[in-house]
Amino acid sequence: MNTRVAIVILNWNGKKFLEQFLPSVIRYSAGQGFIIYVADNNSTDDSVDFIKANYPKIIIISFEKNHGYSRGYALALPQIKAEYYVLLNSDVEVTKNWLNPLIELMDNNDTIAAVMPKIKSYSHKDHFEYAGAAGGFIDNYGYPFCRGRILSHIEKDEGQYDELREIFWASGACMFIRASAYSKTGGFDGDFFAHMEEIDLCWRLKRLGYTIYCCPESVVFHVGGGTLPNDNPRKLYYNYRNSLYLLFKNIEPEGFVTILLSRMFLDELSALVYLLQGKVSFFMSVIRAHLRFYWNLPKLINKRRIFNRILTKNNVTLIYTRSIAYQFFIKRLKTFKQLNF
Repeated sequence: MNTRVAIVILNWNGKKFLEQFLPSVIRYSAGQGFIIYVADNNSTDDSVDFIKANYPKIIIISFEKNHGYSRGYALALPQIKAEYYVLLNSDVEVTKNWLNPLIELMDNNDTIAAVMPKIKSYSHKDHFEYAGAAGGFIDNYGYPFCRGRILSHIEKDEGQYDELREIFWASGACMFIRASAYSKTGGFDGDFFAHMEEIDLCWRLKRLGYTIYCCPESVVFHVGGGTLPNDNPRKLYYNYRNSLYLLFKNIEPEGFVTILLSRMFLDELSALVYLLQGKVSFFMSVIRAHLRFYWNLPKLINKRRIFNRILTKNNVTLIYTRSIAYQFFIKRLKTFKQLNF
C-alpha cells in the first residue's frame, strides 16, 4: 500500500501509552493522507488486541521477539511504501498542526533528509525534554547534546530556540524522514538495539550530502524513559557501547586513533567516578560496554569499510570540535547559547 506519510510507532508493552496518546495522533494528523502502522516487538501486555479492538484501521506489523528500537525499525520500514516516514515513540503526545510544518519543509527542499519538531517534556510542559529538545548535536568525542539540553542540564523553553536551524541529529522519539534517503543509507544498524542509532543514521545521511533540521513550529510532548528510565544501568550500558560503535563507524581517518583513545580515557574516568560514588552497577555498565566494543571490533571494522565504500565523502559539518564535558564540568557552561556554536 502506497501512502504519502506513514506514521510508524514501534511498540513493546506500551499499551498504556497507546491508550493515552493514539487519540492525539489521529486527531491532529487528519487531512495529511497518513496511515498509522504499529510495529510490535512481541508485546505481552495486550497491546495488539487493544489496537485491533479500538483502531481497526491501524496496520500492525508483528515480530516474534523484541528487536529493540534499531532492529525493530530496520525490519519494519522496508515493509512500508511511503514518501515520508514519521518514526514516533508510543509515549509522545502530538499537538495541533504538528505535521504541516514538517511536510512543507521537506516538500520545499529535497536536500533535507530528516526533520524533527521541538520536543518538550510531558510532565514539565514549560521545559525541553532530554531526548532531542530543540535539535541534536555531537562533540568531537561522540558525546551528544542538544539545543535546550547540555548533558544533564535541561532548559526551560522561553522561545530561545524557536528559529528554524540545521542540526546534526534528529531525535528518534519523533523523526520525520524521507523514505528514499533512509533507504540509501542502508537504514538503522540493528546491532545498536536501542539508543544513539538515530545519531548513527543521521551521520550517514550527512555523509550522503543531506541536511537535517529542527522545525520548532511543530511541537510534541515526550514522556521519556518509557522503556528504560534515564538512571537504569542497562540504558547506561547501551549509551556507552553505542557511542563507541558510532564513533568507530563514522569518524574520519584523520585523528581517528587520537579521538578514539581520548574517548576511552574519558569513559574510564567516568567509570571511576561512578565507583567512587558507590554506583557499582553503573561502573560495571561502562566496563561491560567497553568489553563488548572490543569483542565486536571485527564486525565494526567490516561495517566501516562497507560504509566508506557506499557513502559519498561529503564534508560533515556541525560537529562541535571542543569537549562538551569540559565546557560543562570545567567551564560551567550549561546552555547551548553559551557555547557560541
